[in-house]
Amino acid sequence: MNLSNEPLEKLNVLSFKGVQMRTFQITWLTFFACFFGWFGLAPLMPTIREDLGLTKAQVGNTVIAAVSATIFARLLIGRLCDIWGPRKTYTTLLVIGSIPVMLVGLANDYTSFLLFRLAIGIIGASFVITQYHTTTMFAPKIKGTANAVAGGWGNLGGGVTLMVMPLIFAAIVGAGYTKHDAWRYAMIVPGVMLLVMAVIYYFFTQDTPAGNFSEINRKRESKKFSWAVLADWRVWALAFAYAVCFGMEITFDGVATLHFVDSFKLDQSSAGFWAGVFGGMNLFARAVGGIIADKVGNKYGMKGKGWLLGIVLALEGLGLVLFSQANTLGFAIVAMLTFAMFLKMANGTTYAIVPFINQKHVGTVAGIVGAGGNVGGMLFGFLFKAESITYAQAFMYIGAIVTVVALIVFLTRFDKVAQPETAAQTAGAI
Repeated sequence: MNLSNEPLEKLNVLSFKGVQMRTFQITWLTFFACFFGWFGLAPLMPTIREDLGLTKAQVGNTVIAAVSATIFARLLIGRLCDIWGPRKTYTTLLVIGSIPVMLVGLANDYTSFLLFRLAIGIIGASFVITQYHTTTMFAPKIKGTANAVAGGWGNLGGGVTLMVMPLIFAAIVGAGYTKHDAWRYAMIVPGVMLLVMAVIYYFFTQDTPAGNFSEINRKRESKKFSWAVLADWRVWALAFAYAVCFGMEITFDGVATLHFVDSFKLDQSSAGFWAGVFGGMNLFARAVGGIIADKVGNKYGMKGKGWLLGIVLALEGLGLVLFSQANTLGFAIVAMLTFAMFLKMANGTTYAIVPFINQKHVGTVAGIVGAGGNVGGMLFGFLFKAESITYAQAFMYIGAIVTVVALIVFLTRFDKVAQPETAAQTAGAI
């Protein structure tokens, strides 16, 4: 057996040897870059809000727009991964996504800015490809760990973006440009990053260890959609879970800078730093969730993984409630780090379960669950746009919602064997 053509059974995060590890390193780095395009505007919102004269409700609408387009994009991207393969799918997404990122500076009013932010939202579908591609490169016993590390290091881009984009903005202002121009020029940087990663992805990765889909005739096998996926309650339980962990993560990425500015009177750079610390925990927290999930799964099976997910979700909910009650910056930071740890562990645990729900339609399941995360982010966004609800109250309500979802996860039997697909369920190509 030629092991170079087989999924790896070990993850050496320092290695670039072999197509599996080269693809692993490139896919998380690409996802990292995608966060610069997706959330590059978030830490600049205090300036953008003043420049465009946006109300609280309008700011909330832009936060919703940033995550809502991703819902549909993730559903489509999951299917395209099954049909085209992750290499071509990622390359296409990066090229298309770079366009609104580089052109958002043309927005001069609320409506045009909203439309650009909606278009930029498709970049969030990059996560599905990252998880799909990592899944193809590693053996079952290590899939959860590999997915969690790739997803976590990619998500780390969300934290780094919140820290770095204000610095790019400040450098442009220091070069003599006005604030009106600086935030617009700053967004060209992540747009160029996406184009560079598109070239790297196309030429230096392949769909599976054995070759690209076109070389192994995989495309012919993946055209039919399985309605059994939609009939499996476990898929929806995971979608709910991801709605309240990753959905909360991207919501927090979008509102954290404004919350620290408005509630604790920090300047834009300082607020961006502390918001970035939240995202920075992806360096290890999501990976911790995946590693523990793999160990629990190896000993207790899918049932154990489900219980672990329920526990970390419940602790995330508690941490959010504590954060909502913070009246000093110090307490807010401690509470933020608490709920961030369990939130990101829940992210990793969720995608340690996803690859085993329906192994014939991994891309479709990953797309549905990933879209669930953005549905959560979109719905949470409505709380933050409401004039009658403070940001602190919104965090408290979300904490309660997370706790309810944790109970749903506890009651779900993830160890249930999927029902065999019938001809009627798989009929009809889309």
